[in-house]
Parts: sequence; C-alpha cells; structure tokens
Amino acid sequence: MTASPPPDALRRSAQAWEGVDGRAMLARLAGEMRHLVPFDGGAWFATDPATLMPTLPARVEGMDPGLCEVYWTGEFQQQDVMLYRDLARSPRGADTLLHATDHVPDRSHRYREFLRPQGFVDELRAAFRLGGHTWGVLDLVRETGRAPFTAAEVDTVAGAGPVIAGALRAILASPSSPESDAHRETPGTAIFDRDGALVSLDGQAEFWFGELAGPDWDAPVPPPGMVAVASVVARAAAVASGRERGASTSRVRAANGRWISLHASATRATGGASGLTVLVLQSARSTQVAPIIAEAYTLTPREREVTEAVARGRSNAEIARELCLSAHTVRDHLTSVFAKVGVSSRGELVATLFADLYDPVLRRPGEGLAAGT
Repeated sequence: MTASPPPDALRRSAQAWEGVDGRAMLARLAGEMRHLVPFDGGAWFATDPATLMPTLPARVEGMDPGLCEVYWTGEFQQQDVMLYRDLARSPRGADTLLHATDHVPDRSHRYREFLRPQGFVDELRAAFRLGGHTWGVLDLVRETGRAPFTAAEVDTVAGAGPVIAGALRAILASPSSPESDAHRETPGTAIFDRDGALVSLDGQAEFWFGELAGPDWDAPVPPPGMVAVASVVARAAAVASGRERGASTSRVRAANGRWISLHASATRATGGASGLTVLVLQSARSTQVAPIIAEAYTLTPREREVTEAVARGRSNAEIARELCLSAHTVRDHLTSVFAKVGVSSRGELVATLFADLYDPVLRRPGEGLAAGT
C-alpha cells in the first residue's frame, strides 16, 4: 500500500497554523483527522528530530493522562510492536496494532498495560517525517466494539505525515521573545522514584515545570506539557538497564518560545539495585538548539558550517580559507541561508539562530554585515 495524498482540508489546517500556536494547530488538525479517520482517543507529540524524544506542542485526548508514566515506560523499557523509533525507520511510517500483531493484540505489552485497561481494541501509530527527519508522532485508538482501523485509513494518515511534519517543523523556526533574567538561567533539579513518580524538587525545578506545563503542572491529571518530563525520566531508566544507549536528554520549546534542556540520569543503590532518577532542567544553550533550528530552516550541512562560522565572527575570506571554498561560493551559501531564514544581514542571522533564543536583549535586527562582506 502507498500513502494517500493529504486531503485539502487537513493540508489547509496545517498550513494556516504553521509557526503560530502549536497547541491550537494540533487541536485543529485533530478535528480534521477525526473526520477522515474516526478515533476515540489520540495523542499527538512534536519530536526532537535528533533524538525522537517527545517535545512540545503535545495534545492528548480520550486517554487517561494518569497512565503517562506507564505509556513512556513501555515505549523505552519494553520490546513491543510499533515503537516510535521503529516507525520512524520503517518504509511506510504508520501501522496498526492488529496488523502488527497478526490480530493477537495480547502480544503487545502496550496493549496489555495501557490500551486494554482503558477499553481500547485497536491502535494506529504514525511518524511524521520530512527531509529525512521525524518531527512528530501520532497515536490514535478505538474502543472495543468499534471496527478496526483499515489499510485505507493507514494510507490517509501516512499521506498526511509530510504536511503535518512541515507544520511542526515551522513551529520550531517561529520567532520567540521570552523574558531574560538571572532567575531563569539557574538550573533546577527534580528526583523521581523507580516508577517515574516525582519524589522531591527544588524551587528552580518548579519554575521550569511551570514554563513547560503552566501553573497546573502538578495537577492530579498531568497536563500535556509534562510529557517531555515523563519520557526523559523513563528513557533514563532504560539507559541504566542497557535497553537504550546514549544520554537521556531532550530540547523542548516551551509555549513562550523559550528553549529548555532536560537531562535525566538513573542512579543505583549501593547494592546495585535501581535507585532514583535525577532530572536537571535549565535554559538550553545555543550550541544545543542551533542544530535543531538549522534543521527547521532546512539548511544544508555546508550552509550550517558557513552559518556557524558567521556566528564566530568570521569574514567571508576567513570562512573560505577554513572551509576550502572560494569567496564567491561562500557568498552564494550565505545568500541561500539569508533567503531560507528570512533575514538580510549577518546580525539578523546570528540573532535568529542563536541570540534571540536565549537573550532577546542581544537581538538588534538590521545590525551587522550583509552576505557579501
């Protein structure tokens, strides 16, 4: 089966909300998708294209938010069908639970622990891919008594993937203007138990949780903004057990445009048993976020190298020597970068890709040199 072209209504919804408000865009897309592929519950997550970790915006409806830890623990610590990382690498990028388990859903840990207790009988998952990267994932479910998802419906969701991925990518590149002060530059620390439940935190962690999920971040029903926290904590335990490799980190763009870095590490008790998980949250550094912004603007590897050199204050002649290019080629690359980012000077370029993400005071649109110098 091949993916179907995205319906016009869904395409218009994605394009109309690009770079405006992520939560509103997902709500609009969910409404359009429900007309095309009826569902009883759904979860939409933007993802970090480098790590596939869920970030913001996020939307969860018709599912029990209290099972958030169960959901992400299963994603990172269990062998299962249709894990997001596997869908991101699959040719189709979408599948259903019944198809993946040969109509024996009990084979799936996620079905036994998450879906069946809520009365769901089938699930359709998809990865939203564009430009060689995954910018979001989707999970739709149907209740017992409803007809299973069809192959045609899978094709519809898969066909919509690039359009939705483009909208999520545009959100990452949209302008931001968060406040900047010393209080917001201080890291915060939170401690979680082996089940992913919050044990303790300091005042700064409380501030960062508020940035991610709003003032009700600690409500009995966790808001969608806490998804990034739950997933990073769950993956840290998987890394400690050897099921996952690398650090458990994520870069999250909060609703106010501020980029936040999350890093979780699971400890071990003296006897070797699993211990607590420590989560550190802080304002993301430019070196952490610039690559994802470059991906959002579809810069080529060479264009990124030229842009990084500009950020270091190099002239065209110096960039040409460093990268073994002609000065004319450097100018061409910069002209292309300016067009993609929508700026007209080096100062605007650096401010857009670096400074204005972390310290708006540094942004001085129009200052700096043009591409040809």
